[in-house]
Amino acid sequence: MTKIATLTVQKWGNSLAVRIPAALARSAHFHLGTPVELAVQDDAIIVRSIGSQNLTLDERLKLFDPKKHSGEVMASELLGAEKF
Repeated sequence: MTKIATLTVQKWGNSLAVRIPAALARSAHFHLGTPVELAVQDDAIIVRSIGSQNLTLDERLKLFDPKKHSGEVMASELLGAEKF
């Protein structure tokens, strides 16, 4: 395990918290809403992703970035014998 950051445990309501620096979050592929599991191993707390978040269609569309997901074009008019 590589040491990347030294942080301080802080109070958050009745709990304790540590902020994950953006560079570490990116390296771990964490993003806002990523479900995680916490485990205690010896004297360490392990934070592990447990899969991807189940997003609604509206949430997925808000994440759409044409610059990142370019290449496909959605038809804005009928192309064949479609009936709506």
